[in-house]
Amino acid sequence: MIKTEEMEKLPEGWKRVRFKDYVYFQEGPGLTSDLFEGKEEGIPFLNIRCIQENRILKEKLQYIDEKIVGKHFRHFLLEENDLVVSSSGTLGRCIFIKKENLPLLLNTSIIRMRPLNHALDRMYLKYYIESEYFQKGIYRLSTGSAQSNYGPSHLKKIYIFLPPLPEQQKIAEILETVDNVIEKTDAIIEKYKRIKQGLMQDLLTRGIVMNYELGIMNYGSELRKHESGIMNDELGVGSHESEIGNWELRDERKHKFKDSLLGKIPEEWEVVRLGEVFTIFAGRDLEKETFSEIETLNHKYPIYSNSLEKNGLYGYSTRYRFPEGCITVTGRGSLGYAIPRYEKFDAIIRLLVLQPKYELDIKYVAEYINNKINIFVESTGVPQLTAPHIATYKVPLPPLPEQRRIASILSQVDEVIEKEQKYKEKLERIKRGLMKDLLTGRIRVNSLIEHGYIENGK
Repeated sequence: MIKTEEMEKLPEGWKRVRFKDYVYFQEGPGLTSDLFEGKEEGIPFLNIRCIQENRILKEKLQYIDEKIVGKHFRHFLLEENDLVVSSSGTLGRCIFIKKENLPLLLNTSIIRMRPLNHALDRMYLKYYIESEYFQKGIYRLSTGSAQSNYGPSHLKKIYIFLPPLPEQQKIAEILETVDNVIEKTDAIIEKYKRIKQGLMQDLLTRGIVMNYELGIMNYGSELRKHESGIMNDELGVGSHESEIGNWELRDERKHKFKDSLLGKIPEEWEVVRLGEVFTIFAGRDLEKETFSEIETLNHKYPIYSNSLEKNGLYGYSTRYRFPEGCITVTGRGSLGYAIPRYEKFDAIIRLLVLQPKYELDIKYVAEYINNKINIFVESTGVPQLTAPHIATYKVPLPPLPEQRRIASILSQVDEVIEKEQKYKEKLERIKRGLMKDLLTGRIRVNSLIEHGYIENGK
């Protein structure tokens, strides 16, 4: 609930109103597993696993018999423009239902919401639910020890800030504009990830040869100008400006290949086990006193864990165990995710460290581990990857200069992806700031127009 002092700060024309007086909400029925297990057709139903970044993951949908829905759950069928909001675990994750999503059934841990009247704009409602203020309020009211949960009884206690309708619409329009740019940036990132995947499929099996007469690469046509303004030459490929020269993929019609344990590979390559070319270590337990969560003058060496967040960074230490030029591989959780490390570091348990026995390109090997090796380990307990296990995996190894050329090409694509990801993070920071200011009235839309930050009518 809003504190009295916060109420006094409401801008002129704004109201503090009960959520239940302006929003219709309905909780999912909680379908039992006997109704949907083993069914691959019927009417799909929605749960929190299916909602991710403003889209529905169709591959995670489960199905229930259409006749059962018609008989018992018809009033839980979703409609176009319904706002569905997660009510368990990650609270407040929300998305509008589109026509192409239907038919779709509401289920447990999801709440359907609609404005009760024209005094509340539906897009404003969505952004308000996503806002820091609403999120904190609902977390304070939520229940559950293992994970947070809320329901209609909690929503009845919630108050919201309500500007005049035209201001709601303008606030929603501003935030939606930022969302649209974020969505386009996401599409660009996904496009380059697909291009990289296609490149790797060929580079890690066929390799490349220098061709000073060709002057172009096979993938040049795929790396064209798009919405972000990124050009082919930013990748250093598709032109004479490439840092690694002019090259082409090997072709069996004019280059020699040989049979190997991994299938056909270029004649110049060899197949090795990781244990032959790397000394493999396991991370260790670290006492809390040995590391710092924030880098200081004395704690300057990074410590890595098997987490994929923040590039695996766990903290900083006063000493290091591993030199520059190693590869870390996750041994638990997201198994087999490899990252080349170019600095001195330490590692904690459940992370494996591959230290080269002789000179090779760690970027090349890490990319092969990530994309060519089925690392997942079946076990009766928690799946994990051990040092003796990964030592047996085979990789094709080109001559060192070719390893470096392949790694350089992939790194250039990575740089474009990283640039777009940083731009997306910047947009998300801008959106959070705008939400914090606009949805509390701290900054008014008219003020943004007066100062030229946005144009009136746009």
